[in-house]
Amino acid sequence: MVRDKSLCGSLNDEELITLNRIGRPRRLDRGETLVWAGDEALHCANLLSGVLKLSASTADGREQIVGLLYPSDFVGRPFAEEAEHSVTALTEVELCVFPRKPFEAALENHVRMERLLLRRTLAALDEARARMLMLGRKSAEEKVASFLLDMAVHLGCGKAAETEASFDLPLTRSQIADVLGLTIETVSRQMTKLKRDGLIGLPSGRQVTIRNRRALRERAEAAA
Repeated sequence: MVRDKSLCGSLNDEELITLNRIGRPRRLDRGETLVWAGDEALHCANLLSGVLKLSASTADGREQIVGLLYPSDFVGRPFAEEAEHSVTALTEVELCVFPRKPFEAALENHVRMERLLLRRTLAALDEARARMLMLGRKSAEEKVASFLLDMAVHLGCGKAAETEASFDLPLTRSQIADVLGLTIETVSRQMTKLKRDGLIGLPSGRQVTIRNRRALRERAEAAA
């Protein structure tokens, strides 16, 4: 299922053989870092399972989460000598890792594969811009509702309005606050409100159940 959605799902047999020659499986434990910002960029990868965070540090040393990567997402930047962001596992993670230099050579030898990767990169840029719009325009409740709906889709819980979805959040409430530009207290208050209104359930720990997806979407899109 991941292959169908990832870069590999769009490749022909010759291109797949090329990547198979240089790709290697790798696992990361929760909290393990694949690469630190500023380090030499040695690898690119396809994310097979789990969730990764992209983060940067502010001038005073605080961490800022600038993005999340989900199964089928591409990790790393070909033709970049230095890693722009730290890449850390929020859950146990499985990757297919490619050494950057051989991967760059594969792209140069297979123009169609290079174009496919460019399309995925532009799609990721569009998603980042949509997130900036959300952070700039939406209220706290709308941000939290949008985040939960987005998380359900990325974690494979579907989009159907009638479907009840349960999943474990890969982020702490502190990290959610970081992603959404809110305080921990605000995130907790909004999630409690959504629970009280019957839109979500919070059975235990990080587990979330979306009980009324249509109503939650209405809350998320109030600012649209």
